Amino acid sequence: MLAYRLLNAQTQPEFQEILEPHAGPGQVVVKVAGSGLCHTDFTVVSRERSYWKDDPPPFTLGHEIAGWVEELGTGVKGFQRGDAVAVNPSWASCGRCHMCRSGEENHCLYQKAIRAPGVGYDGGHAPYVLVPEARFLVLIGNLNPVEAAPLTDAGLTTYAAIKPALPGIYPGSTAVVIGIGGLGLYAIQFLRQLTGARIVAVDSSEARLKLAREYGADDIVTSGAGAAGQIRELSRGIGAAFVLDCVGVNETLATGVAALSWKSRLAMVGAGGGSIPFDFFKVPPWRPAGDELERRQRCVEGGPRHGRSGSDQDPRGPLSSQRCETGVRRFQARTSRRSRGGDSRWIGSTRGVIVRARVLLTQKGT
Repeated sequence: MLAYRLLNAQTQPEFQEILEPHAGPGQVVVKVAGSGLCHTDFTVVSRERSYWKDDPPPFTLGHEIAGWVEELGTGVKGFQRGDAVAVNPSWASCGRCHMCRSGEENHCLYQKAIRAPGVGYDGGHAPYVLVPEARFLVLIGNLNPVEAAPLTDAGLTTYAAIKPALPGIYPGSTAVVIGIGGLGLYAIQFLRQLTGARIVAVDSSEARLKLAREYGADDIVTSGAGAAGQIRELSRGIGAAFVLDCVGVNETLATGVAALSWKSRLAMVGAGGGSIPFDFFKVPPWRPAGDELERRQRCVEGGPRHGRSGSDQDPRGPLSSQRCETGVRRFQARTSRRSRGGDSRWIGSTRGVIVRARVLLTQKGT
């Protein structure tokens, strides 16, 4: 079969004829329907030989994979030939630690290096891929595998950053997404489905900000020196309960920190290589004014979210109270589960991102 492979470190990948894989005990061969292209692929190509240690090239690229089960190794249960599956790329995970058993293999406590299909192992830029353990497969039902493929990285990355922040993203709060590329668009959709927050998209491109509107952002802000101030204005001086930086350069991190509210969270998933000094006094001590506290209470009781009047003059039209009420119920349910000592997780990261994606794609009519 013809595969797109990195033959040597820091060289241009090439097409190469290789043998089709066959499943050994516990393994599964997947017929590839879609294999996503990612910024990580450029990083993989740029790594020096010493980085790879015991897993050097050659190997087939492609770490965002979905397709159909083609061949099952002995001992594999729960799958049959023809099943539509997505491939969890966390192949360096142990499968036994707390994180792995919670469905968050991407945060495995014992992984020694980032290894995945296409990152040290043969990946999905080929007709077939050999999956080392059946636990890395997620059944996706009738979801199109081509559309599911990028969920295994771009979708999982943003979902895993948003999920632990959910208890702090209360109805009527502000959630900010910086960088409206593939990661940012997924983030907007997840926040739209999982929270009752005002979603603010930040980017330098008018075209991408327009996309952000289409995918569920309530407000858009052009990136730059005044972006944090605009976010504070939109939140009536409170600041953001959650900021997700999908770029990760100095300027975006500075914007994110300056926009934060009390007890808020900033997550960085962008690999821009930036950094920012962060200490006790870096987050401005803004407090909500009296009228804002009253407006926030109205939202919690089921009224409009703060900052959106729902008047006919708003080009987006009246704001439905249903989403706010749904957000309140979800927020209260999570709080109730924690108070009873129950499991506050909604669902493991890998399977959760696929489940949520079905909802999003269904609502977009696909």
